[in-house]
Formats: sequence, C-alpha cells, structure tokens
Amino acid sequence: MGLSYKDAGVDIEAGEAAVDRINEDVKSTFGPGVLTDLGSFGALFAPNLADYEEPILVAGTDGVGTKLKVAFMMDKHDTIGIDLVAMSVNDIVVQGARPLFFLDYLAIDDLIPQKAEEIVRGISQGCKEAGAALIGGEMAEMPGFYNQDEYDLAGFAVGIVDKADLITGDDISPGDKVIGLASNGIHSNGYSLARKVLFDVAGYDVESELEELDGILGNELLKSTKIYVKPILELMKDFTLKGIAHITGGGLIENLPRILPNKTEAVIDSQAWPTPVIFDLIQNEGEIPLKEMYRTFNMGIGMAVVVDESDVEGILDKLKAIGEEAYIIGEIKKGDQSVTLNLDT
Repeated sequence: MGLSYKDAGVDIEAGEAAVDRINEDVKSTFGPGVLTDLGSFGALFAPNLADYEEPILVAGTDGVGTKLKVAFMMDKHDTIGIDLVAMSVNDIVVQGARPLFFLDYLAIDDLIPQKAEEIVRGISQGCKEAGAALIGGEMAEMPGFYNQDEYDLAGFAVGIVDKADLITGDDISPGDKVIGLASNGIHSNGYSLARKVLFDVAGYDVESELEELDGILGNELLKSTKIYVKPILELMKDFTLKGIAHITGGGLIENLPRILPNKTEAVIDSQAWPTPVIFDLIQNEGEIPLKEMYRTFNMGIGMAVVVDESDVEGILDKLKAIGEEAYIIGEIKKGDQSVTLNLDT
C-alpha cells in the first residue's frame, strides 16, 4: 500500500479528537455576539454597538516566548494559555479597549489530543477572565519542524472602545502621578535571561526546591501572567486614566516612554514597591547589574497607570477594594520622553 498523511507524521484523526476535547472549553467563553460554531472557515462576531457613539476596534497579537521551554521541561501545559491571552488583552486594554474576542494559533510537532486540550483549557480560562470569546483558532501539526514534544503559540485579540474614551497618553503632563499595579512574578518576558541564569549558570532544574520561593522553581516560573482587564475597566468607570503602559519586555525603562508626550519624563522610585523574590534570585545568581534587571523584567510592576494627582487616593482605594495591590511609584516631570529610575538602595 502507498503512504498516507499519517505515515508522514500528520494524524488527522488525532486532530479531530483534539477538536472534540476542546469543544466544551471553547464554548464556555461564548456570549451573544458569537455567531459561528467551531469548525467554520471564518469566525463571526456581532458586537453590540448600542453603547458606543464612535466605536473603534483595537487589535493586538503576541506569543509567550521562551517561557514555553519551562512548560516543556515541566510537561505542564494547562496554564501557558492564560499567558497567551494575557499578553494580547493587556496590550489592548491600555488604550481603554474592552476585549471582544480572541483567536489562537497552536503549531505542534505531534498533536496529542490531551496536550492540546490542556493548552486550550488555559486559553479558555484566560478568555473568561478577560471577558473575551474564544471564537476561533488553528491547530497545525508540523512533524519535523519543531523539536519532539515542543510547540509554539500565538494569540490575537480584538477589543472595542468609544473614540471619546480612547487612552493615548496625549494629556499626560508634569505633576501627574504614576501608579503601579503589582505583577505576580516574571509574567512572560525575560525568560531567555532567566533560564540562562537559573539553569545554565546556577545549575538548578525545574524540580529544584528553593526555600526562598517556598516551593519548586518550575512552579514559580510557570505562574500565569496577570490579566489586568477587569481592574482597568473598573477604574475607567470613575476616573480619567491619562496613560497606561503594559510592562513587558524592556521593563519600566522601555515601556513607559511609549505613552509619554514630548517634553515629559517619568521619574520612578524603585523603592516604592516590593520586588518579588524570584528577581532577587535571578540577579544574585547571575550577578546582573540592577539597571539590566529593570530593562529586562517587570520587577514587580505589571501595569503602570498615569493619573492626575487629585485622583490618586480614590484610585488606590478602589484597587484595594477589588483586590489589586498598587503603589504610587513615580511622577511625571519635564523631560525628553524617557524614564529616570531611582535605583538608590
């Protein structure tokens, strides 16, 4: 008999089984705007525009980076999908957009239905946390392209905001304050450096039990990226948020300038918030200069919000009421669209 697609490494039946396994998780994210079921060539979404005078769609795409390597090492795949959603929805909410829907792309060496189910379950969980519908995606089995038991992920989010509510940073001015919303660890950036230090230099592995982490290293590294959609949308109901920066690769030093107008700078006091222990571990084991840490990692701040000084107390009270840790981490002064970071200890 001649060769089949399965002989070449692509198992169509496994793909069908994987779709069957994810069906319930995906449908759990659906709302009234979703018009298509799984399996359609294009996903349809009908947004309710009744509350918008001049609606604008905001789109974002991202991946998870080399954090995936830790998931492979742990053979744990049920949380990495939350990271995938977080990286895109956090990017669009900084402009005031409410996420509408999300699509994912999973490319894998060998499509194992149970593994695919774990990955998509995490994506579904992230979508529900962000209030987005998981309306479509792609699972591509690509034998010989990826290393055995490895895969890659990409995500795509679309949200909506009224033009009058768009957050651009244009109104930021000297005297405004910067409020930082706490991260819960590394999130999804800086893992190439983190892995180099922790595994290659320090000689740890994912099962290493470290007293300072109160558990094994792999679990700390796989903590899911926080999704900030709900707290930001809650703040928007009562306060004017002049600018918001998602603190990803490049840290505060590279991300805050992206929202600053001409002739302003953000002066940040690094002593204003507690730094998660994982960053101290990486810095000490790698003998990494402090400035390099702050331009690589979030260092404990996942989202930075610029507001008028008169709103600071009310914003901090509201964030505390909804369970978010937040700190006044700096202020806006005259400058050159940069960040001055006070690293004095």
